Amino acid sequence: MNSKNEYDLKSINSPFRWAGGKFYARKIIEKYIPKHDFYVEPFLGGGSVFFHKNKVNSWLNDYEKDLINCYKVIKSNLSYLLDKLKNEKATKERHRWFKNEFSPKTKIEQAFKYYYLNRTSYSGIMKRENCFFGYGEKYSMRPENWPRQLEKNSKKLQKVKITNFDFEKVINNIKTKNTFVFLDPPYFNADQNKFYTKSFGVQDHIRLCKILKKNNNKFKFLLTYDNCEEIREMYKWAKFSDSQEWNYVIARTDNQKEKKKLKDGFSRPRSKGKEIFIYNYSIKDESKQLKLI
Repeated sequence: MNSKNEYDLKSINSPFRWAGGKFYARKIIEKYIPKHDFYVEPFLGGGSVFFHKNKVNSWLNDYEKDLINCYKVIKSNLSYLLDKLKNEKATKERHRWFKNEFSPKTKIEQAFKYYYLNRTSYSGIMKRENCFFGYGEKYSMRPENWPRQLEKNSKKLQKVKITNFDFEKVINNIKTKNTFVFLDPPYFNADQNKFYTKSFGVQDHIRLCKILKKNNNKFKFLLTYDNCEEIREMYKWAKFSDSQEWNYVIARTDNQKEKKKLKDGFSRPRSKGKEIFIYNYSIKDESKQLKLI
């Protein structure tokens, strides 16, 4: 990557809300990131780590088709998306219309629908049966600020490869030397079918483990998972693992069951994220540093 723009070396927020995302863990994760020339994320999701770290040549991937379409539109057709988002309001009525009535006819319209629902849904959950209005003016990004954030994201996505593949295809096609792969798959024990439109079953977790073991000497990787017995047993071959904790929020911005809103003083305390970091390189010499890599 020969030329850089103003956001390539800045930490910025993800364009999306994402259940189980790594926004609150970014500063922990950055201390594990080794020096590298090529960066790969097979499970991109909200992309908090990519948007936080300094950019190098990158390959971003996710199996969720509509998510990747939205990323591609943000990257290459942002002006059209911003035109459609102009003067939008975050209301329960608009959310219901987008979810139940709006039928996109183009990829840009699909990105428009996806982005609006993501920004206004509880924790950004996009699975239809669990995609409920969850916007709160005090704690959610206001629609008038969406364009400014998307412009930053679009600039950081320039010259980045974005694909919609199964993770195995991505890992098998990594050929660049000095590559770092960050993997944040769906949790093993979480009821992830509530959150994500694409399921990730036990066999997928086993398949991921096998392909990482097979390619263990091919690149450096950091894998973040829920800290459970099954994962620790599955990855007992891995050279390094650490337990990590941080505070995070996966909660509504209102209490719909009891009809309480933010204006009524309703809030839910942060939960504690307890995960295991699995990696195949020593961080003592090259990675545990305070600056972004």
